[in-house]
Amino acid sequence: MARQLFANIAIALIWAFLHTSYTFKDFFIGFVIGAILLYIFQRRFGQDFYLRKILKVLKLSFIFLKEIVVANFQVFFLVIKPKLYLRPGIIQLPIDVRSPLKIVLLANMITLTPGTLTMEISPDNKILYIHVLDIGDEEAIKNDIRTKFENNIKECSK
Repeated sequence: MARQLFANIAIALIWAFLHTSYTFKDFFIGFVIGAILLYIFQRRFGQDFYLRKILKVLKLSFIFLKEIVVANFQVFFLVIKPKLYLRPGIIQLPIDVRSPLKIVLLANMITLTPGTLTMEISPDNKILYIHVLDIGDEEAIKNDIRTKFENNIKECSK
């Protein structure tokens, strides 16, 4: 991915220098032309087209930001109720990601989402122990974390 990005920036700079105007518009046009060329010749790099991975990372970022906002409102409405009725609990979440970086990313995304806190990672790196402010349906919480965070983390690393 880094080689493709470097090549795309190099093509954009060459394009801008050939036009001798050095404006952002010429750089951007060169960047788009470079992206098209790299897409056409992506087999030469032996990797997937790098803009696809960047789009997947952006998708994960937007999902994460949306979940932070939604969870903030959920916690807010739980706290302002006249009668505080919370059912806190700890759930075990079996995970499919194996790389330490992906596990830490998943654990941090869970912790940064209000109402959840990753307490521990099992020694074999296969289970996350998560404290949930309002446990409700445990399987729904697990599926929510898997579909929104874990699956998208795996997609970003393909």
